[in-house]
Amino acid sequence: MATNIKLKNLSTGYQTIISNGRHSIIGDEPINSKGTDLGFSPTDLILSSIGMCKVATVRFIARKNGWEIGNVEAELDQVVKRGENGKLSTAVNVSISIEGDITEEQRTELLNQADACYVHRMIEGEWNIEKATALNELALV
Repeated sequence: MATNIKLKNLSTGYQTIISNGRHSIIGDEPINSKGTDLGFSPTDLILSSIGMCKVATVRFIARKNGWEIGNVEAELDQVVKRGENGKLSTAVNVSISIEGDITEEQRTELLNQADACYVHRMIEGEWNIEKATALNELALV
């Protein structure tokens, strides 16, 4: 499944318009990083992606099994440590609350499925992030 995201960085702070062609959001850096704090930071966006995938997976599995649930809420936080050669080691803590009259076995199954969501598996998988090229160079190809 190919995904295309376009970004336009503005001259104010680090404000960036992020678009998938259908929807747009604003990204920025916090004040202490010389941003204007008017949008999600890059780290916020990564954690949001993981969390959204997990809560959507809970809802999907509950619907698929006919389990009646109410609100699904998640809270994520991270701790990043710098290792050898500047590599980063990141620990993400996830807590999920599922409202509804479900058994403990159903709750456990929903949480297990949340941990197997697409974004979680993608992040744990192999990545090949190619070096950046100039857009005008891409247009000539």
